[in-house]
Amino acid sequence: MSTADSSVLLVQLSDSHLFAEAAGRLLGMDTQDSLQRVIERVLQEQSQIDLIVASGDLSQDGSEASYRRFQQMTAAIPAPARWFPGNHDEMPAMRAASQGSDVLEPVIDLGNWRITLLNSSISGAVPGFLADDQLALLERALSEAPERHHLVCLHHHPISIGCRWMEPIGLRNPEALFAILERFGQVRALLWGHIHQELDQQRDGIRLLASPSTCVQFAPGSEEFQVDTTAPGYRWLRLFDDGRLDTGVSRVTGIKFEVDYSVKGY
Repeated sequence: MSTADSSVLLVQLSDSHLFAEAAGRLLGMDTQDSLQRVIERVLQEQSQIDLIVASGDLSQDGSEASYRRFQQMTAAIPAPARWFPGNHDEMPAMRAASQGSDVLEPVIDLGNWRITLLNSSISGAVPGFLADDQLALLERALSEAPERHHLVCLHHHPISIGCRWMEPIGLRNPEALFAILERFGQVRALLWGHIHQELDQQRDGIRLLASPSTCVQFAPGSEEFQVDTTAPGYRWLRLFDDGRLDTGVSRVTGIKFEVDYSVKGY
């Protein structure tokens, strides 16, 4: 029986940037090692996880091997998972690696909530765009479940985050997204990755959340591209049946690495 305290628990893993080779490094950080440490922290801190959401840039090189490794590593967390792509991901390889599973299904109902995962990636480009089919998916998911609370997820940031260098690489058509969200009063939160940093704001009653990467972090408020010294981490979200949402970020400890700024385009 549902009560106000009934809830489901989500764990968001974002921007893991795995490579085909196990020892691949992004800006000097071993991305497989950092993801493994984050997974270990999840296992230490969270129990009875209802869903893992991998919010894009699972891979750095778009290789099938990197997605298979991501799937194998995250299988240590005893929970169903859903993935959606970021600007570094390649959908054909992602589909091939996840064949026979439901990780790419974009709509999932949990408790009194519906979670909708949108593909904002543009093949071969860094910025994001929600194509007509994705906007239609969102509208359909919202209109078909008016009795549920809704969490909407995508990779690219749909608002200014105060980092001048990231302004051109966010979502190119945020007005189309918000035009739909504003028509449905049951949308509680919008969740994304891409920016490799933590953000928690409000807009018209909708919680706006962005999360750290499981590898390299970007410096908040930076004018030019700048790596932060903050540790990798993940976000947890507890979604209550009455529409409340509790969330927080947890970061690993003990990771030290030398930033390699010779890498361009992260």
